[in-house]
Amino acid sequence: MSRLDGARLGWAPIALAVVVADQLTKHWAVNELVDGDIDLFWTLRFNLSYNTGMAFSSGESFGPIIGILALVVVVVLLLSLKRQPGRLTDVAVGLIIGGAIGNVIDRLFRQEAWFRGAVVDFIDFQWFPIFNIADIGVTVGGALLVFASWRASRVDPASLEPTPDTS
Repeated sequence: MSRLDGARLGWAPIALAVVVADQLTKHWAVNELVDGDIDLFWTLRFNLSYNTGMAFSSGESFGPIIGILALVVVVVLLLSLKRQPGRLTDVAVGLIIGGAIGNVIDRLFRQEAWFRGAVVDFIDFQWFPIFNIADIGVTVGGALLVFASWRASRVDPASLEPTPDTS
């Protein structure tokens, strides 16, 4: 595990991978889906959509607040790494931070004004809200973080005590 001044950085490559994958796929979607949807199989299709709000397109007039809240979540997650160590937590935090940053990039750079940009969504099951790679990172990371917290709470505190040296 990488350390820099006591900070754990195991989450960073995961966050970077999510941001890169998210931005590359959004770039592809913006350029390739302008002329129409691409049907893949069953109900899955690629369908270009822009979301100025949050989940399920709610809160469309709150773009700046949503962007700032996402950045606050990133800071809180980084601070939480000190309380709950472990690889699973690093993976979860990396996924969430990568997803949050991926969508904040859209809000910053696909814009008419500061934090008023729209998030590019394009993965469409037609029976579920349209989403993107960043949303997958946030959702899967959130579920993993809940699981990691639950697993950490089940550890017997007595098993964490050091064993006395008998030599």
